[in-house]
Amino acid sequence: MKCNECGFENKDTAKFCSKCGKPLGMPPKPENKNNSKIIIAALVIIILILAVSIGYFVLTNNSQGSHVQSASSNNVNKAPNNNSQQAPSTQSNQQKEWKLIGSYSGSGSGSQSISVPPGEIMVKISAFPIKNYATNHLHVNGAGQSVGVDWGSTSAVETRSDSRTFNLSSQQTFTIDYYETVSWQVEFYRYQ
Repeated sequence: MKCNECGFENKDTAKFCSKCGKPLGMPPKPENKNNSKIIIAALVIIILILAVSIGYFVLTNNSQGSHVQSASSNNVNKAPNNNSQQAPSTQSNQQKEWKLIGSYSGSGSGSQSISVPPGEIMVKISAFPIKNYATNHLHVNGAGQSVGVDWGSTSAVETRSDSRTFNLSSQQTFTIDYYETVSWQVEFYRYQ
């Protein structure tokens, strides 16, 4: 019997090849080229999908960044240019706003003095009384004026708030006066 592997001629009764030792009488196994082709094709498809996905995300992020950059450059181009000879600090068009310069709070009864800088100052007050007496109050006095909240004996026991604007030409001392309060708060703002 001829060996299918090495071609050696063996005895007809032999079960194994005398030369290579392979079993006789069995046809050789065909190489499974189809399985390896399927695996290679699947790997190529997976790599292509990953490459397309990464490319899509990179392009999407770059286009969003360019939109943001283009929008910000458009805003810069639309900025008013009244006089190109001005110094950079005067070219900035900053809006004034109320900025908190001091916040004070407490409870009970008492008073305290606060030093306030010059300028346009707004005082906001808010308080809640212990109970409605004729003398429950929170007052802030300064620059010859005052802002305050009071509760009478028939008033509802509730939070009250008020505010007032002062124009100060120089630094002033304000007095916060409070009586029989559960809580109070006074905030000083400066327009700058």
